Amino acid sequence: MKTTYAETVAYITRDGSEIRELMHPAQHDNCAQSLAEATVEPGARTTLHRHALTEELYHITAGRGIMTLGDTHFAVAVGDTVLIPPGTLHQIEATGAEPLRILCCCCPPYSHDDTELLEDAR
Repeated sequence: MKTTYAETVAYITRDGSEIRELMHPAQHDNCAQSLAEATVEPGARTTLHRHALTEELYHITAGRGIMTLGDTHFAVAVGDTVLIPPGTLHQIEATGAEPLRILCCCCPPYSHDDTELLEDAR
C-alpha cells in the first residue's frame, strides 16, 4: 500500500490542527496505527485535549513550538520527538514565523471519538 502526499486531502481535527492522514485503517490497508501530518499555523495552538486509549508520537519536521504535556511545558523544534501516553493532557503551540509541522503516529489509530477536549474549542 502506498499513499501520495499531494493526493491526501487535509481536514481540521477536533483539536483545531490541520491534518493529512497519510495512512489510516479507515482509508488504507493498515490495521494497528495511523500516521498523519499535522500543521499548526504561526501563533496558533491546538485545543488542550487527551486521548483515553491512544498513545501518540509527535515528530517535529518544520517550525518550532511549545509543547504542553501534563503539567510540563517545553520547547520543541525540528528533529524533536515527543511521546504522549494515553490519558495525558497535551497541547502544542506554534511559536515561530513558519507553520509548525508534526508527523503524528497514533496507536491505536486516531479517532475523533477518543479525543476529549479540555477547553472550549476556538
